[in-house]
Amino acid sequence: MTDLLRIHPEVRAALESRRPVVALETTLVAHGFPGGVGGEVAAEAERRVRVSWAVPATIGVIDGRICVGLEAGELERFATSPDARKVGPRDLAACAMAKELGATTVGATLAVCRAAGIGFMGTGGIGGVHRGWEHSLDISADLGELGRTEALVVASGAKSILDVNATAEVLETLGVPVLGWRTEELPLFYKADGGPPVSQRVESVEEAAQVAQFHWRLGRHSGILLARPPDESLDVEPLIEAGVQEAANRGIRGQAVTPFVLSYLHDKSDGQTIEVNKKLIVENAALAGEVATAYSKLA
Repeated sequence: MTDLLRIHPEVRAALESRRPVVALETTLVAHGFPGGVGGEVAAEAERRVRVSWAVPATIGVIDGRICVGLEAGELERFATSPDARKVGPRDLAACAMAKELGATTVGATLAVCRAAGIGFMGTGGIGGVHRGWEHSLDISADLGELGRTEALVVASGAKSILDVNATAEVLETLGVPVLGWRTEELPLFYKADGGPPVSQRVESVEEAAQVAQFHWRLGRHSGILLARPPDESLDVEPLIEAGVQEAANRGIRGQAVTPFVLSYLHDKSDGQTIEVNKKLIVENAALAGEVATAYSKLA
């Protein structure tokens, strides 16, 4: 394992002493924002995890190693390199073997969490069932990893470019609890309400941590989604429909759909979606740190 994973000394020390660690992905750094903005967002997310008394472990593939915890220069490399490959769970080994720069998705990050023993993660939104799935069966590998990884993931629901109702159904089928952070509805990423009902509302980080503890003590080897609504709600459904249609018109499919539609939204909303996205990523990372810290205090 040690020849495949490069675990940062700070992260390794935290894991060995059972201190709270929060994983962060790198796809949002490389593909989620224009002009290197992703690096600034990721650095702020790491800072907010530290403020919560947890250790950030940003994950990515660099020069043949799967890195768990990055230096500042490495984080900037993901933000500025046009060659960063979007890496899902299936791609980790191939990307490492080819010594490519690989930005991990939620699913790939969870796969590394399972290998490294990290139980908490913060992100913007998870992948899920894509619109039009009945024709293409396009379903994100994020869901499969959530179904098999003992990690609590804080996100603002599924990305709103997806079929959120179908995504919620698959999460239920996989036995993944969907907790609502002070809400009874699954957020729609940019929009705070309007999604399907969550399986349980929680009001505090201690409550979320205890649900996670009970879930895993029961031998349930799945992840948990803690859905936190964005602080500023933005309804961009007409733009999403237009962006998804434009992607279809251009023949864009698979992993390329999400970054294309996100870029389309950023452009057509005059940057409003960028601002919401930046804030929710940082706040979700902070909440993940708080829950991880609360979990570390449980007997």
